Amino acid sequence: MPAELFDPDSPAYAAIRPAHATRPRLVARCRSVSDVVAALRYAASTGERAVPRGGGHCFAGRSWRDGIVLDLSGLDGITVAERNAIIGAGARLEQVYQALHVHGLTLPAGCGPTVGIAGLTLGGGIGLLGRKYGLTCDRLISAQVVLADGTVIECDRDHHPDLFWALRGAGGGQFGVVTSLRFATVPEPLTTRIEAHWTDITLDDLVSAWQTWAPDAPDDLTVNLTLASEPGAPVRATLFGASTLPEEPTRELLQKFTTHAGIELRPNLPYHHLKRTFADPNEPEPPQRIRSEFFAHPISTPTLTSLLTQLAGGRRHLTFTAMGGAYNRVAEDATAFAHRDERFLLEHVAAPSDPWLDASWTTAHTEGSGRVYPNFPDLLLDDWATAYHAGNHPRLAAVKKTYDPHRFFDFPQAI
Repeated sequence: MPAELFDPDSPAYAAIRPAHATRPRLVARCRSVSDVVAALRYAASTGERAVPRGGGHCFAGRSWRDGIVLDLSGLDGITVAERNAIIGAGARLEQVYQALHVHGLTLPAGCGPTVGIAGLTLGGGIGLLGRKYGLTCDRLISAQVVLADGTVIECDRDHHPDLFWALRGAGGGQFGVVTSLRFATVPEPLTTRIEAHWTDITLDDLVSAWQTWAPDAPDDLTVNLTLASEPGAPVRATLFGASTLPEEPTRELLQKFTTHAGIELRPNLPYHHLKRTFADPNEPEPPQRIRSEFFAHPISTPTLTSLLTQLAGGRRHLTFTAMGGAYNRVAEDATAFAHRDERFLLEHVAAPSDPWLDASWTTAHTEGSGRVYPNFPDLLLDDWATAYHAGNHPRLAAVKKTYDPHRFFDFPQAI
């Protein structure tokens, strides 16, 4: 077959090999669409399953499974024409932001430079411009997909519309191998960077204030909150985010949330430069594990107190990510991403062996919406179909049956 084949234990893959036991038989490095077609046909002829890998990670290890991994990192071309960007499925966000910056453009997407644009988009895409411009998948206008039988199709609102609908938020690798994506970009804004750190603060009051204010803040402002615990140290609160407003209007808006001193503002940062200044707070380093859930209402005081009490004592953190704004101005069934009425996302992150993680998630779950971000897959969910897809699951199952009837693209919790 034309694609280069590698042993998964090759040094070339040492940096991205997940810390779990699953080991693919082969890695096929694809540099063209024809390579992807050949790799899929080879996999079918050998009885192996194939799984695409675009970016640098998947929390549940879906992109590094048994069978044949399709390494799409060679499909990373980026072209811009008439404010539309055609981006290869192997491109990562650092490449995307830099290439679009040259044209004065950008996309609402995530912070992590190694995050793959394809996986991010196919599962939704939350980021610092999302409250103003929506999910990354909301900017998608077409996609090229290689189906299990090697057929290459282009899908948009007029061609294969059901598949195009499903690609916007159901999660990656479900229906075929996406090889390129076309986006409607937005003008790259100048931003004001927001960051603050506190250890001498009443956490209950801070979180209560944040969860009633941040989701309803003006669309120009995205402010998230992380509570981090270290053994033998007090819990540290970190406020981080960005505004597309100048410094003074940003400061005035923040004063409506907190009067605490110490908030640092850095104005006039082009968006692509802003992204480089943030270590991604939503991208835990191995061997950590993450569980999460959306919330449609503020967490009550008793539950919040219990969460904060449990947090102390280990290397753990809770991150509150603001939704609202443009995220919520799209109908639940307009795209496959069903979570359009949520106020915030709460993530629990710790070492895999730390019993706190499941206990903390269970405590918060009593007041959660039951909805889970598809890009943060959770293999412990009892009803994953409802959690990820809500009322969209029956339509997604029909799309799966049409485009992958033999379930060639299959993995735990696949539609």
